[in-house]
Amino acid sequence: MAAVKLMFPAIMMATVIAVCSLDTNHVFDPCSDSKVRRWDGFTFGIAFSSKESFFSNQIQLSPCDRRLSLRGNATLAVFRPKVDELTFLTVNTDFNPAKAGGYMVAFAGKQYAARSIPTLVADKSNIITSFTLVLEFQEGRLINLYWKKVGCKSCAERSGVCMNNQECAIPISKCDINGGSVDCNLKVQLAFSGTDKGLGVLDSWYEVQKLREYLLAG
Repeated sequence: MAAVKLMFPAIMMATVIAVCSLDTNHVFDPCSDSKVRRWDGFTFGIAFSSKESFFSNQIQLSPCDRRLSLRGNATLAVFRPKVDELTFLTVNTDFNPAKAGGYMVAFAGKQYAARSIPTLVADKSNIITSFTLVLEFQEGRLINLYWKKVGCKSCAERSGVCMNNQECAIPISKCDINGGSVDCNLKVQLAFSGTDKGLGVLDSWYEVQKLREYLLAG
């Protein structure tokens, strides 16, 4: 796999998904544009910093934009999953997400500069460890990334804390990195929607929805 050119000096370890030999996408830089077909590899990044650091003059910019003051102040994870394959990513939290700023933004591209809204990962007391990220494509070009909220239904069984009535979090004191028994590495379920460059439909997001409905019914 070719090296990925990174915008930030602080780099964290991340789980990277292997790419099939039939991959036709030769763009490995998350800050470059590409058009993909189904089953291609696609490189994107997740930047961790404060919520305010992702904005300039009250406008949210891509972490690739040099107008942001992220250099030296953000932690970056880079992934390359297969397009439209249900994928589970892991981000090793050997660093403290709260000290990094507590928020994360998923992003890819330069001219099109798709980015998610900043989403809360951790505060001084709690950390959210489970996320769902949907990548939306139009004719093979990434146009949007958005985090899907999963709600607080699982909080009771995980002895968790419901944050903002949207996410189930774990007290940081219970994390194994702090001497507790809970694995607090971040886990991101990845799904795709829209169309690839051959106008093929990307539908793994619907599989995620079906899985959720099945689990709720059970």
